[in-house]
Amino acid sequence: MPPLEAPRKSNRKRTAGASLSGANLERVGDHNQRVILQAIRVGGPITRVALAQISGLTPPAVANITKRLLDDGLILEAGRVQGPRGQPAMNLTINPDGCLSIGVNIDRDHITVVMLDLLGAVRARASQEIEFPLPDDVARFCKTQIRKMLAAWKDRPPRLAGIGVALPDDLGRVDLPHRPENYDVWSSVDVGQLLADVLPLPVFLENDAAAAALGELQFGHGLRKPSFFYVLISSGLGGGLVVEGNYFRGAQGRSGEIGFLPVRSPKTKARSLQEVVSLSALYAHLAAGGVTVGRPDQLAGLSRKGQALVEAWIALSAKLLVQPFVGISCVVNPEAIYIGGRLPTDLIDRLVEAVNARLARLEDLPALASVERAATSADGPAVGAALLPFMDQLLPSRAALMKTSQG
Repeated sequence: MPPLEAPRKSNRKRTAGASLSGANLERVGDHNQRVILQAIRVGGPITRVALAQISGLTPPAVANITKRLLDDGLILEAGRVQGPRGQPAMNLTINPDGCLSIGVNIDRDHITVVMLDLLGAVRARASQEIEFPLPDDVARFCKTQIRKMLAAWKDRPPRLAGIGVALPDDLGRVDLPHRPENYDVWSSVDVGQLLADVLPLPVFLENDAAAAALGELQFGHGLRKPSFFYVLISSGLGGGLVVEGNYFRGAQGRSGEIGFLPVRSPKTKARSLQEVVSLSALYAHLAAGGVTVGRPDQLAGLSRKGQALVEAWIALSAKLLVQPFVGISCVVNPEAIYIGGRLPTDLIDRLVEAVNARLARLEDLPALASVERAATSADGPAVGAALLPFMDQLLPSRAALMKTSQG
């Protein structure tokens, strides 16, 4: 594992997919260390004996790996546990201060920055509600907020693995209401360089829905249901497919683009799903009814008229989501469909209830995935973005992930 103290820039545009490369002894050692760290992260506090049983590695190998992880400050000894016989065994756990990561979510209506530890806890957070932020807005906000986060650290600044950035594909191209003409600058800006100039750390880019799905896999419901479809309701509508713990990208890396599915309904003039099921569409629906809303928090405490308009939007959204969800269930057969994003949790719950009620009326289908609210929800893309440096430097491959999480 390369030393995390040595900052470097990265021109990596997406997290790597499956590889058929062989592994030499050095790479095997790195892989085994990632397996043990993941087993401690998922199952800790845990003893070396249990780690050997889960990983299939010999006790001496586990002892050597855990010594390196202790020396690196990534894990801690967490007290002894008395076994049935012999000396008490030492429990090991993740050091929450051992290594942190920065996650940035850029969207058409906000910028969010989080500092995440290896256990998935958000140690610091900053968010700005801003319509169609430009690259300079993003750079300025991130630089200010990350400096504040580091300055507020109680001792010396934490070791940072890198910066992950989650943003919608075609950010500067997709036309949404009130989009300014100069917003197409996002089509040519080097986002990796933009954030690398904030801190001299490796930068990793990811689609926002994919990042949210990866965050759900590592820190949410995906730990117990590793095959699922994630629906991200933000200013637009996106999706991500995870199959047996592996994010599935598709031939052109555009799988999960549920927002572009065509719709035909006498209830709406919309021609694509995200023209109805998105925050932008909800705000437009409210505005057409004479209720002005521009931020998710303003959806709480609406007038009776506003509440009625939201209920009508939920009903139409649920109706239009049924067929896509049936298709996902029949073609992919996931364990669940999770809905997350910046829609307030009470509205997500009502949308989930409305969709499930419609799905329950369907008959003669081989299987239907349950629809649930995502665990990571509003900050899902930012949390998933912060996960990217950990995936690159510390966490194991899909196969190892499956093995340790099932142990």
